[in-house]
Amino acid sequence: MANPPHIAFISSAGFTHLFPVIQFSKRLLHLHRDLHITCIIPILESLPSSSQSYLQSLPPNIHSIFLPPVHKHDMPENVHRGAQVQLTVTLSLPYIRQELESLISRSSLVALVTDCFAHEALDFAVEFNLLSFMYLPYASMIFSLYFCNSMKLDDAKFRGLSPESIDIPPCIPDRGREIVESLYDELVLKQFFERAKKLSLIDGVLFNSFFELETETIRSLQEETKGKRPQIYPVGPIIQGRSDNETNGLGSNCLTWLNNQPTKSVVYVSFGSGGTLSQEQLNELAFGLELSGKKFLWVVRPPSDDPSAAYLSASGDQKNPLDFLPDGFLERTKDRGLVVPLWAPQISILSHGSVGGFLSHCGWNSTMESIVHGVPIIAWPLFAEQRMNAAFLTDCLKVALWPEANNQRSGMVERDEIANVIIRFMEGEEGRDVHKRMQDLKDSAANALKENGSSTQTLSQFVMKLRARA
Repeated sequence: MANPPHIAFISSAGFTHLFPVIQFSKRLLHLHRDLHITCIIPILESLPSSSQSYLQSLPPNIHSIFLPPVHKHDMPENVHRGAQVQLTVTLSLPYIRQELESLISRSSLVALVTDCFAHEALDFAVEFNLLSFMYLPYASMIFSLYFCNSMKLDDAKFRGLSPESIDIPPCIPDRGREIVESLYDELVLKQFFERAKKLSLIDGVLFNSFFELETETIRSLQEETKGKRPQIYPVGPIIQGRSDNETNGLGSNCLTWLNNQPTKSVVYVSFGSGGTLSQEQLNELAFGLELSGKKFLWVVRPPSDDPSAAYLSASGDQKNPLDFLPDGFLERTKDRGLVVPLWAPQISILSHGSVGGFLSHCGWNSTMESIVHGVPIIAWPLFAEQRMNAAFLTDCLKVALWPEANNQRSGMVERDEIANVIIRFMEGEEGRDVHKRMQDLKDSAANALKENGSSTQTLSQFVMKLRARA
């Protein structure tokens, strides 16, 4: 009998990139327990405390290897934050190769799976005769964006490329078609086209979506990739379970407070692990929540004029976020609101019966968590692909409402507009419609994960490919 397949997973720097790779690994091992997985983890500066505590909770059949840290002084000056993620992997490539050689010498390593920002490491799959896969923790429309630009990069002609050179596939809604600001950085743009080009050279792409969620897009991609590289594997929804922090009692005040609130009466407000608001926008959000008269649970972070300020750094965590709230806000709202600094047990909150909506940055991890738990969304995208996600949720799935000022990029979302959208969402006909549609989507997500569900079958096809190589 062949040895059980061994797979090497390579994340990229930062918790928001490590987390999806680990969650996929856990899902894979839950369904196929004989597999062996080793996660190779590049590090920028130091491993964040959130990553350390998360990795300590892993099952014993997922082995972690931490690479020597890369330091920002080793990078060119003034490198865009988005480019730092991939540069960390670039500077870690010698160590990645060394670890892969070691794994091959002592195990039946058959495949290499990387985060999309670690795609350069997929060259080692060719060198060591391994199957090559990329894991995209995004919607299939993001894969489609890469795929339709996969043949454009020619190093000799790169200077002729610009953000306007990027083709936008029809699956991306009109309001999500603006190219994110980071692509006007030359290095970030070049990295985008490099990732896109890599897709035409590897065996497959796995992404965190499911057939019932993006039926037309996935069906179209299946036709386009039939019989050629890369094969596509929609294997979602993949979300985290309750964390050790929750089982150890952290965040229990949130749940105790929710236990005393009426069913579906609370708006949960969180901008993910990396999103920040300016001081002025933070004030307007506070006053908007107050004016709405609705109950809320708000995870607040210190303000910054850079919406992605917390993306790769926890420096703001040294400040008390409550110090930045408007004077008297906490006292005036104490009977119907709870403000939590920095972190809250999101899975437990979204699954709680008192929560009726999620004011969210529309990161894909949070989006999947909302869908799985049937919680509709007030869309408030901040950076990266979040506008595409917001447009998809609002215009295609119709499970979200989007404040007008935010969706038009006209600047400040003022308190009156915030209050108005919350009231419409929680008690108007629009809100009832999005709640009903999200419940239907929750059922579809659950069906995709059943034994014979679309995503479970897709994951089995992926494992069959691994076993054939073992």
